[in-house]
Amino acid sequence: MKTGTIAIIIIIIAVLISGLIFAAGRRSSSEGDGQNVSIVDGKQIVTIDARGGYFPRKSVAQAGIPTVINMRTKGAFDCSIAVTIPAIQYRKNLPMTGETLIDVPPQIAGSTLSGFCAMGMYSFNISFR
Repeated sequence: MKTGTIAIIIIIIAVLISGLIFAAGRRSSSEGDGQNVSIVDGKQIVTIDARGGYFPRKSVAQAGIPTVINMRTKGAFDCSIAVTIPAIQYRKNLPMTGETLIDVPPQIAGSTLSGFCAMGMYSFNISFR
């Protein structure tokens, strides 16, 4: 084999391994473990990071109490900053860096609130129990 061919194979393998490591890290944070939901002064706060998608993608919140979604961005330049939450008629562009608070009325148990980016590529769900 030629030296150039070997170098290309090594580069391809390195890129594939890097991609797998990156994907594994993102996948582990795709489902909420409950640490992104807190109750402060009678309001439930669900924190979702928006950059290259929404993390966590799935959250579980308590039904029957007022909820605030805290959308956090940090250097986001993709479609995840254009958020739509149809059930509450919310559609806004988030700042590239910052926090945006979205008020959500109390939800009934068993309901799910879904949000999407402008292109429909990224989504998040908040299940109320």
